[in-house]
Amino acid sequence: QVQLVESGGGLVQVGGSLRLSCAASGRTFSSGAMGWFRQAPAKEREFVAGISWNGGTTLYADAVKGRFTISRDNAKSTGYLHMTSLKPEDTAVYYCAADPRRPKIGPGQEFDYWGQGTLVTVSA
Repeated sequence: QVQLVESGGGLVQVGGSLRLSCAASGRTFSSGAMGWFRQAPAKEREFVAGISWNGGTTLYADAVKGRFTISRDNAKSTGYLHMTSLKPEDTAVYYCAADPRRPKIGPGQEFDYWGQGTLVTVSA
């Protein structure tokens, strides 16, 4: 069992930066991949970024490539999403997800555990 709690969301101006954190409970967090997703109003949830268990492999959605960086600190059981050059279209609720059973990250990967989300609002 893994419980995830996101933090770090808020209101930021266009071009600004934010760092989201995902604190995990449970010793199995470090053994599996994790990811960040987002859901904008009236839109479906979409993949943002993913990282393998040891940080050796990362994946990004095209919309955020070059602007967002995913990372993790297994010693702290915490994942991060550093977002820069934010745009209004980045406004969404951001969710972290974990999959302790699968150490690798790949396209279309499903995750077993989800946080409650943190709201990011980018104002023009």
